[in-house]
Amino acid sequence: MSNTKFKKDKEIIADYESQVKEIRAQLVEQQKSLDQQTEMRVQLLQDLQDFFRKKSEIEMEYSRNLEKLAERFMAKTRSTKDHQQYKKDQNLLSPVNCWYLLLNQVRRESKDHATLSDIYLNNVIMRFMQISEDSTRLLKKSKEITFQLQEDLMKVLNELYTVMKTYHMYHTESISAESKLKEAEKQEEKQIGRAEPVFSIRLEDKHQRRSSVKKIEKMKEKRQAKYSENKLKSIKARNEYLLTLEATNSSIFKYYIHDLSDLIDCCDLGYHASLNRALRTYLSAEYNLETSRHEGLDIIENAVDSLDPRSDRQRFMELYPTAFCPPMKFEFQPHMGDEVCQIAMQPPVNGELMLRFQQLQSRLATLNIENEEIKKTSEATLTTIQDMVTIEDYDVSECFHHSRSTESVKSTVSETYLSKPSIAKRRANQQETEQFYFMKFREFLEGSNLISKLQAKHDLLKRTLGEGHRGDYMTTRPPNVPPKPHGGTNRRARPRSVFNVKLFNGNLESFVKDSGQAIPRVVESCIRFINLYGLQHQGIFRVSGSQMEINDIKNSFERGNDPLTDDENNHDINSVAGVLKLYFRGLEKSLLPKERFNDLLSCIRIENLYERSLYIRKILLTAVPRSVLVVMRYLFAFLNHLSQYSDENMMDPYNLAICFGPTLMPTPNIEDQVSCQAHVNEVIKTVIIHHETIFPDAKELDGPVYEKCMAGGDYCESPYSEHGAIEEVDNEGGTETHTSEDGEYPSSTLVRL
Repeated sequence: MSNTKFKKDKEIIADYESQVKEIRAQLVEQQKSLDQQTEMRVQLLQDLQDFFRKKSEIEMEYSRNLEKLAERFMAKTRSTKDHQQYKKDQNLLSPVNCWYLLLNQVRRESKDHATLSDIYLNNVIMRFMQISEDSTRLLKKSKEITFQLQEDLMKVLNELYTVMKTYHMYHTESISAESKLKEAEKQEEKQIGRAEPVFSIRLEDKHQRRSSVKKIEKMKEKRQAKYSENKLKSIKARNEYLLTLEATNSSIFKYYIHDLSDLIDCCDLGYHASLNRALRTYLSAEYNLETSRHEGLDIIENAVDSLDPRSDRQRFMELYPTAFCPPMKFEFQPHMGDEVCQIAMQPPVNGELMLRFQQLQSRLATLNIENEEIKKTSEATLTTIQDMVTIEDYDVSECFHHSRSTESVKSTVSETYLSKPSIAKRRANQQETEQFYFMKFREFLEGSNLISKLQAKHDLLKRTLGEGHRGDYMTTRPPNVPPKPHGGTNRRARPRSVFNVKLFNGNLESFVKDSGQAIPRVVESCIRFINLYGLQHQGIFRVSGSQMEINDIKNSFERGNDPLTDDENNHDINSVAGVLKLYFRGLEKSLLPKERFNDLLSCIRIENLYERSLYIRKILLTAVPRSVLVVMRYLFAFLNHLSQYSDENMMDPYNLAICFGPTLMPTPNIEDQVSCQAHVNEVIKTVIIHHETIFPDAKELDGPVYEKCMAGGDYCESPYSEHGAIEEVDNEGGTETHTSEDGEYPSSTLVRL
């Protein structure tokens, strides 16, 4: 296949980054649009305040002064470009419509009254001031949620980028292994073509030819095994890419279609209703002045009745189509000619997918129940807020009874809306209810976002599993996973323990040196088992396993056996996780050195996370032996990978830090256990998140490196997992079964579990 028929890595990454860049620009534009909308709203309210204040001052001059006031505001111009844009953008919004109708009505006014002046000055203007304060406060709260949602969206995009690159890497390895296999097959065919029966050749030459044929066959078998392994990893990586892709598109769709509308509603919370009340106060006063003014006031009333947050929200979004238009869905980008664009569910990944599907079902059921309760609470709170802001306290008809004097009018006004204790209490209740609503609204959005991502994965798996049960008569089927190699690639039995250093409750550095295992077998095997069967397991490392099973697994490891080698999920995940924690908890020396405990805790004062990780790196490189650093690098890379499935297993870096903090970094007895534990958890969380920065890579620190996509135990094994393997890795390729094929891989090759 020609290389011009498919996109290369750089082209795919460039397309992806271009699309993400456009989305990021949209997110920035959304923030600016919300700020601009609030600024225009505040400006509008300020103009209304100025208008009624001035109207109150000149109300006694009757129609002549009122006409001047109307002309003043109608002819009001500002030379700034922002004001011109402000007027242009506000034309379609219902509050602005009321504003211009109000100015037209002023021209019809011909009389003034002291009561009307008092109402303008002490009632209407105060309402506008409160609306302006509310708008600014609600914008700040809404922006916090918007920023959080946008940050979560960018995390999802970054996760998709990481998964896509992982898929590219494993697919490249698969293609390379396939080419090597084809090369070996060609050599075998060439050798067989030469091996014609010749009876006159010497016996030594016959032995030499047979030896050459056997070497080629052995090389072919190795490359066949290598190809099968890499092909399986490529399929797993592609499956994860497709799942993450589906979740990402679902998150983006939900954000643009649902969340943005809800956020705009939050910004408008109570705005239209409060403005409605303020203007109805004005209407109530005006209707009692003269019946001749009713025609104009009816027009304004219709405009006030048209104050609709939904229609204004739609108009507002139409004013900024580039900011609020949902982007195109992310499409699957085939890597290097890979034509498969659906999840493969044939053995051995079908069991894993079925287990993950069941876990997603259980997780979604729980989340839906929780989120439904939050939604009910949020809706009830919203109803309460709406009742608060829609109270009908704008009728001032009693102020215009002819038998009352100006003093009685002022007294009546002050006893109703302007009562300071009543205002303070109502405002406090409203703000407290708003705070509770925003808290529940945030929880609902976070929960619904999580449900959206998990539901997308669930539906995709459901469709895939449903198609898989339709039988072989289907015209389109996912690709088959390559069969496991047979013959000389079978996994050999591990030797019994012959080490002088204890495995559990021993010294890690001494054990690595004595056993030759760069990663202790119990760590390697437990992590492999969790990688294969437990990444999506809810509450892993937090839920305790069976103590009897933990002891059985521990005793088996101590006898030199590996009870987790079978490619069957016949052990409880929580028990395997318990064995891993038990091993590190029982070490004579904790992974993070106790003598540098206070130095490590002091790093939490560094706000910049990158600088904090460099500080931790400096401590570990000077205080931890290289052999222990290899184990730490392996463990924290695994914990970071596990935290990437927190949507399903509920174990984010913080929760993992809570579980592993006392194990990996126990607090000395001389320190306060309670006060130090939170700081310890923060240190462990930092190491989990920034493990790539803290620990040297394979070029700087020779040793096994954790792999995200692991194959079954029959495909290959770690060159570091047997006694004496560290020395054997340096030998030439092909002479030992521990070394890599043809000497093509250095001693720092990745661990293949």
